[in-house]
Amino acid sequence: MLFALIATVTLLSCCTAEKKEQLPVVEKSASLLFPENPKGHLFIIGGGERPDSLMMKYLALGGGTDAKILIVPFASGDIVDTGEYQEEQFKEMGCKEVSYINCTKEDIDTEESLGRLEGVTAIFFSGGDQNNLTAYLAGTKFLEKIRDIYKEGGVIGGTSAGAAVMSKIMLTGQEGVNGEGSGDFKVIKAGNVQTADGFGFINSAIVDQHFIYRKRENRLITLVIENPGLKGIGIDEATAIIVAPDGTCTVAGQSAVMLFENDQMTNQPDNEEGYLSAKNIRLSLYTSGESFTL
Repeated sequence: MLFALIATVTLLSCCTAEKKEQLPVVEKSASLLFPENPKGHLFIIGGGERPDSLMMKYLALGGGTDAKILIVPFASGDIVDTGEYQEEQFKEMGCKEVSYINCTKEDIDTEESLGRLEGVTAIFFSGGDQNNLTAYLAGTKFLEKIRDIYKEGGVIGGTSAGAAVMSKIMLTGQEGVNGEGSGDFKVIKAGNVQTADGFGFINSAIVDQHFIYRKRENRLITLVIENPGLKGIGIDEATAIIVAPDGTCTVAGQSAVMLFENDQMTNQPDNEEGYLSAKNIRLSLYTSGESFTL
């Protein structure tokens, strides 16, 4: 039996009784996904292990053992090692045509690099640092051709950093106002969670990864308060969401996905510490086989 654990989360701040300035609700794009009306799927993994049982689902969406996979390992600090490792995993699963790209940022839009995308049915963004990946590909013809692959029916996959880039608002992993150290996210304060522009395959949600294992609730809750109207999707390790063309997200893998929803107007903090306040944020917990919509 499918089930979803629905909880109401109320976040309180040490605020005064004065009226607080309200943040506007974010206007959702007319399309939940970009490009609009894609024929393909997104396969977004929360990092950690990638068991064959999970990756076979990705492979099936790309054409099974006849899939043509291109690994994009630019998020990694070691492009060659990461590319070779992931290439070997797909080969062991029976994929006949898989390779990785390794070039400089300056060469990403050359005829040779763009030619690597010809006939590709599946893209896989590796883990590492999502800021490296966006620095490599943002605004390039290479990324636009990846969007075309997705629009025409291919599968776009990614793990860890490769998951973070999927949403329009991308977590950078850095903190702003919290003086206790970058990346700890011990507080829920205004302006604390630093973001940048991701690839925007998903317009109506913010994606986070390694979620339950690394206890990353604070940073995603902060962003759904500051961006009312956008969902927060926290994907755990060895777990994925498979996003269908109609925006239906199905969970696969070993753990769970946490979904935060905040559709109401929220308040700017009027306490000098900057703690955020919000009421009636919805929390849902989904496990393998269960679905939700964007």
